[in-house]
Amino acid sequence: MMDHHKSRELFERAQQSLAGGTSSSSRITTTGTEPHPLYMESGSGAHIRDVDGNTYVDYLLSYGSAVLGHANPLLTEALSAVLASGTMFGTCNVPEVELAERICASVPCADLVRYANSGSEAVQGAVRAARGFTGRSVVVKFEGHYHGWTDTLAVSAKAPEAEVGPYHSPAVRPHSRGIPQGVLDDVLVCPWNDVDVLRSVLDAHRGRIAAVICEPIVANNACTMPLPGFLETLREECTDRDIVLIFDEVCTGFRTGPGGAQALFGVVPDLAVYSKALGGGIPLSAFAGRRDIMEQVGDNRIKHGGTYNGSPLCATAALVTVDRLSDPAVQRSIDEAGRRVMEAIRRASRDHGIPCAVQGVGAMFQVVFSADGSPTRHYRDLFAADLARYQLFRHELLRRGIHVNVYGLACWFVSAALNEDDIDRTCTAVYEAFAAL
Repeated sequence: MMDHHKSRELFERAQQSLAGGTSSSSRITTTGTEPHPLYMESGSGAHIRDVDGNTYVDYLLSYGSAVLGHANPLLTEALSAVLASGTMFGTCNVPEVELAERICASVPCADLVRYANSGSEAVQGAVRAARGFTGRSVVVKFEGHYHGWTDTLAVSAKAPEAEVGPYHSPAVRPHSRGIPQGVLDDVLVCPWNDVDVLRSVLDAHRGRIAAVICEPIVANNACTMPLPGFLETLREECTDRDIVLIFDEVCTGFRTGPGGAQALFGVVPDLAVYSKALGGGIPLSAFAGRRDIMEQVGDNRIKHGGTYNGSPLCATAALVTVDRLSDPAVQRSIDEAGRRVMEAIRRASRDHGIPCAVQGVGAMFQVVFSADGSPTRHYRDLFAADLARYQLFRHELLRRGIHVNVYGLACWFVSAALNEDDIDRTCTAVYEAFAAL
């Protein structure tokens, strides 16, 4: 049994100075049966080590950001040089230009790029660009798709079953107290993967809609995949109505390949948003897209700024990361490692008679304990998922040194640093965890 007494003591101390004892609501988690989060003190490759000396194979990876693994030597060397020469100047710099060139070369929709510092910020920038370009205000999003914590689109991301409203006309529900009604008035919500409802909503609000935004793979709700043809239809419907299509690729971008989900599925949006894997563990985000839209950002007709945007430190980290992820061998190793773990979960499910769906792609996936093992198609399918069983599964993995997201509908993220021993250790832990269930 692992000891976590130092993490418990640190949490008790933190509650005296940090709101809730944490710096982010997503860190209000538990450690096994103990009501406190883990405190990590170091990481190397695919492993992290907590303050009590326990080590884990890490599939949280800072929510997918540490795609190359922890303390990657290439990143360490490159960032050390920037730390010695100056991390930011509030001026233009060379790495930001070189990175933008790499993004434009990799991402199908990217004619021009703008940087920010978090996924939430970049989403705000993309939505403002779409609204400014079209002169319209309404944005369509999908139930269960998460686009950041800021007011702009913190709507209907994790609505409880009692509050989702009718399937064909979902309620527009704020993610938090403090979000004004005016924000809700400019957002429409659709079920994911339903072409008929999508068309009816777009038709009913013709001439009012600035943008449709989606997570191409619904990373924040069980890696629900798009049904065949859905993204293609979404693209066609937006084109026919002169609506800006935005892909939120905060999680999928660069992780699923240099071109992200739009290259994976062969569907090109008008704008796309990036963070997480782009920065390799350093805070950086970007929105990129069609020249005619982004030029209005560039000539200041649509305002966008930020002191820290594209700093030498962040841009250098991204250059190193994007360079490594552009290597087909690196992408292949991530995908193959993830698929081996996914198959190990499916095998354990069959052998132990515990149904579950393992959905997503090799680089990012999730386990959903559905009654018959069927994959989810839209957000409301998740109400039938056995989240209590997932919690037990997660805690059994943690006891065996496998660290995954505590939230039962989030992703497992796979790093390029996983080796054969890590994969074998994970597969063994998975099998043992299913036996314990």
